[in-house]
Amino acid sequence: APPRSSPMSAQEPPRPPPAEPPEPEPGGRYEAVVPHWFWCKVTDTRERWVPFSAQDSERLEEAHGSGREQDDVVVPTSGGRYDVHLRTRQRVAVYWQEEVAEVRRCTWFYKGDKDNKFIPYSESFSEELEEAYMIAVTLGEWKKKLESPNREVIILHNPKLMVHYHPVASSDDWVSTPTEQGRPRTVKRGVENIAVEIPNGEPVQIDHLVFVVHGIGPACDIRFRSIVQCVNDFRNVSLSMLQAHFKKAQEQQQVGRVEFLPVNWHSSLHSTGVDVDLERITLPSINRLRHFINDTILDVFFYNSSTYCQTIVDTVASEMNRLHQLFLQRNPQFKGGVSIAGHSLGSLILFDLLTNQKADPEEDEHCAQGPRTTSTMGGIEEVKEILKKLELSDYCDVFEKEKMDRQALFLCTEKNLKEMGIPLGPRMKILHYISSKTEMKVCFLHGFLNVPLSQVSANYPQLNYKPTIFFAFGSPIGMFLTVRGVKRIDPNYSLPTCKGFFNIYHPFDPVAYRIEPMIVPELEFEPMLLPHHKGRKRMHLELKEGLTRMSVDLKNNLLGSLRVAWQSFTRSPVPALEAGSTEAEAEAEAGTEKQPDTKPEEPPAAVKEETPLINVGRLNGGNRIDYVLQEKPIESFNEYLFALQGHLCYWESEDTVLLVLKEIYQTQGITLDQPLPGSQ
Repeated sequence: APPRSSPMSAQEPPRPPPAEPPEPEPGGRYEAVVPHWFWCKVTDTRERWVPFSAQDSERLEEAHGSGREQDDVVVPTSGGRYDVHLRTRQRVAVYWQEEVAEVRRCTWFYKGDKDNKFIPYSESFSEELEEAYMIAVTLGEWKKKLESPNREVIILHNPKLMVHYHPVASSDDWVSTPTEQGRPRTVKRGVENIAVEIPNGEPVQIDHLVFVVHGIGPACDIRFRSIVQCVNDFRNVSLSMLQAHFKKAQEQQQVGRVEFLPVNWHSSLHSTGVDVDLERITLPSINRLRHFINDTILDVFFYNSSTYCQTIVDTVASEMNRLHQLFLQRNPQFKGGVSIAGHSLGSLILFDLLTNQKADPEEDEHCAQGPRTTSTMGGIEEVKEILKKLELSDYCDVFEKEKMDRQALFLCTEKNLKEMGIPLGPRMKILHYISSKTEMKVCFLHGFLNVPLSQVSANYPQLNYKPTIFFAFGSPIGMFLTVRGVKRIDPNYSLPTCKGFFNIYHPFDPVAYRIEPMIVPELEFEPMLLPHHKGRKRMHLELKEGLTRMSVDLKNNLLGSLRVAWQSFTRSPVPALEAGSTEAEAEAEAGTEKQPDTKPEEPPAAVKEETPLINVGRLNGGNRIDYVLQEKPIESFNEYLFALQGHLCYWESEDTVLLVLKEIYQTQGITLDQPLPGSQ
């Protein structure tokens, strides 16, 4: 088995030029090796050494060279999401719980047995190897043999050939076998001589912060990865999309990057002791399936229970507030906005939280930016309308005298109304109206009384910031609102503290539902088709549309021809035939003229161009809300086969990421290098 060396205290080693003569003469030129820092990723007891980015490695080396390691110097790495404690050689996650990883300053490597990846030697043994190498180069004395603490033998034949052998078996060493002894491994000096991809560093400037909330269960994708790993993918895709589509803005230093941070609520919910209670009543048969249901599917039922719903919303809100505060502490220069994104059930949790946020009383006044008297007079007229509706017009003068506009009315308490001299009966009517509007103003049944958005009774916490945009991925919000009895969303409604809302879904996602038909139920229209990140429709969709268009053309032409033939066949007299033929031709022409009438129905592209004219209310500031991804060619063969994948595809979807970046940067006045066809 390959040796596993424990990390030891490091000292400054050195390195040779890449192209050095294989047999240097005595007194050859020696150059110190350039170290690179790695961290150890452990998955299922298997270790893999991952290099830090060049920027992070330089920062670590600089801190190491400062000689202050005894003070436990902490170096932020990976965009500030991980701290490296130099003295203990540990990599620690900043924003979430994660196993501490070992860090190593690497100069010498040997090739492992299992996957042929190079593994770094311990820092102390690397120092010994470097010292032996330096002597060999300087004096020209090769064939150096060294023995590691694990009785591994390394022979430096020449700068190009250095080999790692297993130890010779002794009488009491029954582990080593003759076959193992005969397998030498390659030894390399310096990271530039091994096949490893050094990751690109992330831009230092952070323009925007996005919190991402997961759905049911601890796993978030088809590979059963955690929310942290999935958000890492989403962030990596965003960096590549920024390089591809915001190159000009990057060159002008207008754009840095967007930071995505995961929000985990599942572990808090399942640490309440409910798992033990469930285990007690779970049947022993089909054990794995039952455990999967308890750990994932039941999260939906937990959210519909007032007890556990409170736990979930408290966890999500407090975690987002904690992350926000911690992020600002670590990035005091950050001046950007904050957005939130939710996947599956996570989007519903966020939607319920957002609908129960309290808008800043000064917000309307700030947004109006008009003369105070004008807005106040308009507000007073609104109050008069409300009083008229409540059959309390007699008290209009009292409210006008107190300069009571709508905003002030909604801040009124019973004590305030009493001080204004409003009798008990009218007071109760006004207070009931205020409470019903503040709790239930969001959605209403068309033609009926207001209905609360949240069926579950919970005390929804307040966020410490106002989100710029809310992104929902594969979201069941529409279905849950319908089940709660909401038939229509008021077109004038917008989330109290968040003015942007995008509902993004894959066409085969079994959990996703639309939102726009709840706002405009009387119209049937398609969702916005998300442009492909390479700037065109996927070829199979273009082909499908082309074939559809061609079949409609053929059908219309064939019907026209048949109509002409039938009319000429049924009209026997020659004069009539001539007259009939001209009529038939006119009808045929009319038939062909009717062709364009069918065209807008068949190519989705034409529909999509017209859809921005549809008024879908204020939920997304008057802009479209529903956005559908383009399925991949292989997915179009069988919708059912790719249904689950459709629900879990968003983390690595370039099209989804590009829409998120486009909308975020649009709020800052920054646009794509080239507008994508079909996008708003």
